[in-house]
Amino acid sequence: MAGYTSPFGPKMRPTLHVGGYPLKSLVPFGIAAGAFGGVALIGVLFLGEGIPRVQNDVLKNIPVIGAYWRNKKPIPASDNPF
Repeated sequence: MAGYTSPFGPKMRPTLHVGGYPLKSLVPFGIAAGAFGGVALIGVLFLGEGIPRVQNDVLKNIPVIGAYWRNKKPIPASDNPF
């Protein structure tokens, strides 16, 4: 039972929480994790740029900069290591 609550007292409301931590304290960690994930994605794409499968499946389909990989000249057969 709640008992008497004064109309002049503070209005107590439950806060959102995840795993016992309030949502306000988790927001900075989420922003930092998103930034690290974005940097990791850019690093993986940078390192995988020379792989033809990555170029065809991922890099050529990027809306703004995909034309850079679409307009590259083909590698001559004498320079192809495969």
